[in-house]
Amino acid sequence: MLDQEFNGFVNANRLQLYLERGGSGETVLYISGTGGDLRNKPNQFDSPLARYFNLVCYDQRGLGQSDKPDGEYTMADYADDAAAVLDLIGEESIRVVGVSFGGMVAQELALRYPRRIRSLLLLCTSSGGGGQPSYPLHELEALTPTERVHRHLQISDTRRDDAWVQAQPEQWQQLMDISLRARRPDRDEVGAMKQLNARKLHNTFDRLASLDMPVLLMGGLHDGIAPPQNMRALHAALPNAELRFYEGGHLFFIQDRQAYPDMLEWLASS
Repeated sequence: MLDQEFNGFVNANRLQLYLERGGSGETVLYISGTGGDLRNKPNQFDSPLARYFNLVCYDQRGLGQSDKPDGEYTMADYADDAAAVLDLIGEESIRVVGVSFGGMVAQELALRYPRRIRSLLLLCTSSGGGGQPSYPLHELEALTPTERVHRHLQISDTRRDDAWVQAQPEQWQQLMDISLRARRPDRDEVGAMKQLNARKLHNTFDRLASLDMPVLLMGGLHDGIAPPQNMRALHAALPNAELRFYEGGHLFFIQDRQAYPDMLEWLASS
């Protein structure tokens, strides 16, 4: 079993995954988004979540310091990896937070192992299928770095249209510079692309009605990656879900000060 404070490698689902555990309070499994790498700072351990909950976070297969096995990856693979981490935690059922791609993994995890999930917090994510997929981020990989970052910033927050860019040149350039520096030079491009390829095939929509655990859906009103209509479709498909929107884009939980307090209150009561 994992100690309450842990940094290192674990064997899970026949892989070596890099995992960190820390923070105060009851346990929360936190599944990160596209390209998540615990070497990037600040991260979830610097968020209010770690002041109130004991977070278990890991680099997913193909990413960060975790194994990058041969062959293509599926959403079932990612869910089984998460279930193996739950085995290491050793608790009968647990709160799970899934952000963006992590929200897709969390859906698949809950469908495959429903009794392992006490409650489910899904942020800025989509079901795929009849509930519509999130923006096809794999298509951006064919662009130059500058083109890719430019497009990603605009779809991350749809208020940043061309008129906004022209009106806020200094702020836009600052965002561009930060984003261009954010991609690590040691990122495994093959593993990252395998994650994107699994992401584009994600589809849980027709199965979500079987989930009966409490679910909170949180989304940004100006998110072009997981648009509000996708979050509404998730809400309609889940029998025991609540939906809340915030003033922001794909990173609404950083942009809207009310998001984290709501997140903490709901997790504490679920």
